Amino acid sequence: MSAAAANTGDFVKACALGDLEEDTPRRVEIEGVPISVVRTGGEVFAVHDICSHANVSLSEGEVEDCMIECWLHGSMFDLRTGQPSGPPASRPIPVYPVKIEGDGPGAAVLVSVTQES
Repeated sequence: MSAAAANTGDFVKACALGDLEEDTPRRVEIEGVPISVVRTGGEVFAVHDICSHANVSLSEGEVEDCMIECWLHGSMFDLRTGQPSGPPASRPIPVYPVKIEGDGPGAAVLVSVTQES
């Protein structure tokens, strides 16, 4: 999904809130940047979709306890900070600010890739 068309200031529409299943990462691309958008624990997070250890998509991994797992080597990243929980990854991944505009399943999930949280 390319989100470049629905730009609201620095924030770009990534998807609708109803498109996000709990604890299931969704890959989007915003301004050429691969993003993993995750709804978990009543919050929505956006992180860089590429593992800092191996060049693979984090959206293909699992989410548990506000952590996203790289399916290839098992590195876990905190969705709030991007920090890895331990090896093999040693570098954090970028975390992007998220805003929700509207109510219900049709609410817009907006992400800014021009600033990091």
